[in-house]
Amino acid sequence: MSDLSCMLDEPPMASLATVKWQFEPCGDRCVILIFGSVFSSDLNRQAASVGSQLRTLAAQGQLPGVTDVVSAMVTVGVHYAPESIAGLFPGVSPYESVCTLLTERLKDSHSTGATLGTRLDIPVCYDPEYAPDLEDIAQACGLTTHEVIAAHTADWLDVLMVGFAPGHPYIGMHDSALSLPRRATPRTRVKQGSIGIANRQSVIYPADLPGGWNLIGRTPLTMFCPVSDPPCLLQGGDQIRFVPITRHEFDLLARENTK
Repeated sequence: MSDLSCMLDEPPMASLATVKWQFEPCGDRCVILIFGSVFSSDLNRQAASVGSQLRTLAAQGQLPGVTDVVSAMVTVGVHYAPESIAGLFPGVSPYESVCTLLTERLKDSHSTGATLGTRLDIPVCYDPEYAPDLEDIAQACGLTTHEVIAAHTADWLDVLMVGFAPGHPYIGMHDSALSLPRRATPRTRVKQGSIGIANRQSVIYPADLPGGWNLIGRTPLTMFCPVSDPPCLLQGGDQIRFVPITRHEFDLLARENTK
């Protein structure tokens, strides 16, 4: 395996000169930046780029009143404290104030040094014990199990967003050969580290959780640790590559990961 982590050679950061979004209120303490109504990789990368820049601006103290920035598939949610925002632009509502603040800061954010995404190898064991749905996946896709694994590990993939549970990444997009829906009947418990696939995407379960994705393998890496900084191993805008490992390698890495 190669080194687990490295900076992207050509990070998927969009130029703000070409990025367009709309503001939409979400209650009285959050504004949503909407980049499109239908998913595309380009819109997802725009959302990841702007979300990264906003988090950097917030860390630098340039977004007073903003309490959190959450990137999703084609949106970015910006949470704010109305009482802290209200005085920034007298005569307008806190919602209008935060929209103005975000527009002004993003316009000048070319000099903020926003954090770039990282590239990370994710080791995966495709042993039958860890891949209970592999045969069904192969049958549904009209492939052999070896061809499924080859397709799953073929490309660098975008971390589209982190959600559903802390540290739970949505990863895509896989080749169209891996097009299959979720399971008809979800499992009540999926083991931590399990990797599920559906709709040309993969997810990695950060803890023992219910789930309806088709289980194709398991990684020994920890996706979420509340005492780590940052607590989530992956974030939107990163890129990952699944790397096949043997059961023996899985056991070794799992022991190292628990030290």
